[in-house]
Parts: sequence; structure tokens; C-alpha cells
Amino acid sequence: MQPTELAALLADANAEQPVLLDVRESWEVELCQIPGSISIPMNTIPARAGELDPDQEIVCICHHGGRSAQVAFWLERNGFTRVINLAGGVHEWAAQVDPSMRRY
Repeated sequence: MQPTELAALLADANAEQPVLLDVRESWEVELCQIPGSISIPMNTIPARAGELDPDQEIVCICHHGGRSAQVAFWLERNGFTRVINLAGGVHEWAAQVDPSMRRY
């Protein structure tokens, strides 16, 4: 999913809102994050996957999209049916949607 597509989905009051799963490290989330996202660092996903609903749409987010793609793949292999990766991560979100977001 492209950042502009996610922004349009989040802005649509009639659309089912996805879980925004930020898989970056805590120090990265402190620098910037997409509003409404929850933080579960990548290395804790196997232990904390039970906190997520396997039937709810989940958008995985990281810095550039690589780690979140790995998490999305892991979730799909473990019974999650509606998983999407945010292409370009928060870096592209800042470039395409929220230029005021801090970049690193």
C-alpha cells in the first residue's frame, strides 16, 4: 500500500480502519510515528502476536518498508489473513503525506 492510499483510507470515516502496526525500535518511534499506530518492535512480534486480531486488517510500518515486509510475511505464515505492508515506510509517509514529520 502506498502512503497516499493509507492516508485516504484513514481519512475515510466510513471505511474500516486498519491496525497501524509500527515494527520499528522504540527509539525510532520516539523520533516520529504515524498518528494512531501501535508499537510492537520487530524482534518482539513472535512473542506479542497474540495482542493482534488475526482477522483485522493490519498495515505494517517501519522506516523504509523492509522490516515491515518481513513482519507482514511472518504474520501471513502464522494465520493473519489481512496484512499489508506500507511501501516506503515512515520515510515515504513524510515525503508524500506529512512533510512536517521528522525524518531520520
